[in-house]
Amino acid sequence: MPAKGTGVGGFNKIDDFDGGVGWLAHPAETMERASHALVEDGDVWLVDPVDADGLDDRLAEMGSVRGVVVLYHYHRRDASTIAARHDVPVLLPAGMTALSDDDVAAPVRRFEGRLAETAYYLKRVTVSRFWQEWALFDGETLVVGESVGTADYFLAPGERLGVSLVRRAVPPGATLGDLDPQRILCGHGVGVFADAAGELRRAIDEARWTAPRMYARYAPTLVGNLLAATMR
Repeated sequence: MPAKGTGVGGFNKIDDFDGGVGWLAHPAETMERASHALVEDGDVWLVDPVDADGLDDRLAEMGSVRGVVVLYHYHRRDASTIAARHDVPVLLPAGMTALSDDDVAAPVRRFEGRLAETAYYLKRVTVSRFWQEWALFDGETLVVGESVGTADYFLAPGERLGVSLVRRAVPPGATLGDLDPQRILCGHGVGVFADAAGELRRAIDEARWTAPRMYARYAPTLVGNLLAATMR
């Protein structure tokens, strides 16, 4: 099983709610890269997307694509390809210095605060030299690219949502711990729609003490995923 699938994948729907949809383009890959389309008043905003056969037809059913958002600096994925195809910009957080405009093969628009006229606001998750990540939150739906997820290698036994292996020792409690989402859309794995706020708090609170066994169990997976992530 490859860490990251190649080529154009399929539209394998995973998350479906009134405000959007999610899909796994390569469900067999270890990284379980999840993509999302957020819909508001007929406008569609893609978040960290991986391209898929039939994607444009699905998007046309939802509305008009207005932009492609990248929330984590390693999540360029197919943002440029999809943005160019729809003649829309790639939207980057203003503070994402680890990803320059020249790194994106499409017009770039920097933003902060509110995402255009939507109810979503950027929420800083962590910003350092090596890790620059933001989330989107509208009071109900939290979209997190990397710090928490539901892919197998994110989860300790009994967890439905887990903190990234890289962040287990320093979980994102200061930036995400005070949020009370009804649902969480993850950049890796399916979304959490039941007791999302409780799962988020539990994942953050238990991250440190589960870290040693998670590192021991998933060290090879972590190395393989990190190498795959830096390839694009």
